[in-house]
Amino acid sequence: METDCTRDDLPVNGATAPLPDGTRLLHIGPHKTGTTSIQGALFAAKDLLPEHDVVFPAHSRHPMEAALAACARPAMMGDTAPTEKHWTRLLEQVEAGGRKTSVISSEFFADAEDDDTIARIVEQLGGERVHVLVTLRPLAKIMPSQWQQYVQNGLRMGYDNWLTHMLKKAPYEQPNPSFWRRHRHDRLVERWVRAVGAERVTVVVVDDRDRDGLMRTFEQLLGLPENLLQPVPDTANRSLTLAETEMLRNLNKEFRGNGLPDELYSKLVRNGAVMHMKNACSPSPEDVKIVTPEWAVEAAAEIGAEIARRIGDMGVRVIGDPGLLSAVPKTPALDGIPAPRISPEVAAQALYGALAAAAESPVRNTSPAKARTVHQTSSKELMRVLGHRCLKKLRRR
Repeated sequence: METDCTRDDLPVNGATAPLPDGTRLLHIGPHKTGTTSIQGALFAAKDLLPEHDVVFPAHSRHPMEAALAACARPAMMGDTAPTEKHWTRLLEQVEAGGRKTSVISSEFFADAEDDDTIARIVEQLGGERVHVLVTLRPLAKIMPSQWQQYVQNGLRMGYDNWLTHMLKKAPYEQPNPSFWRRHRHDRLVERWVRAVGAERVTVVVVDDRDRDGLMRTFEQLLGLPENLLQPVPDTANRSLTLAETEMLRNLNKEFRGNGLPDELYSKLVRNGAVMHMKNACSPSPEDVKIVTPEWAVEAAAEIGAEIARRIGDMGVRVIGDPGLLSAVPKTPALDGIPAPRISPEVAAQALYGALAAAAESPVRNTSPAKARTVHQTSSKELMRVLGHRCLKKLRRR
């Protein structure tokens, strides 16, 4: 279903009317709304797109560093800080596309929080040629995915406690102020409307029941042949199970409690243990899922209804059913859910991922430490020191 409050761009034969030729389509996410699948499909079709006067101007699936630099946002915990060069390089690639339609996609553009930053991004990308695309899913489906993603970036708070902070403890900014900046979707759309006008903003409500619906919508907006965009398997982007998330959350507590450097977390935990675990282990039907309690689902639905109402009043083009944003999914009884248990295979793969990352790129702890005996050294630090010594011996051989 397509809703257009201005009524000047109606669907043609049941399809979504394409954007004007030469548009620079800026897909800003936000997070957990199908961004990775679209980015993967566009990047896989990168060489075919120019035949249809469309370009995907990026050297990788997701130009995250460029988006972070443009929005003046920090990198993920322990990662190298993005610089203006990342953003400049992406702008140069966009310019190289000439009069072709360009697609720029990063969910981190949703993190831009002030009008001046958003206006600068729009102007540098082409001003009046820019059309902003926002993809939305119900908050009740976003919250568990976003929580486990925050855990992958060092969060130590449990899910129920996190929900309480996000939904009940004003001003609802701790421990993750980025959550409502991204997912108060009416305010997100409103910020970008102020920069480009309602006529150059399209909101797509993703229907999870239609697995290929988002791909087909992008094809229609870009004037591409049907089925040109295809999903690309990406196990590295799968969500963690509850047991995997809880294992990582408890590791985060130990990590912070021992004062280890963020660089170590980035290389050995997020890009080592977690990445290898995702790639090597597929969730099974027996794995316990992250379940949102009924009170939080209902609260999210109320917010979703307000979001849909406010977006509908803005005059932007809406593709899909806004009613999905306030739907209340059925939740299983929490007392009937078994306790999460991490399998030995999953634990082994996570440990191997950390060891492999350490072997490939040892991390130096730049913090000076006083001389201590073995008994005064924590087990984690002792394992790290021993590991480095073993690596040095192996390399000498």
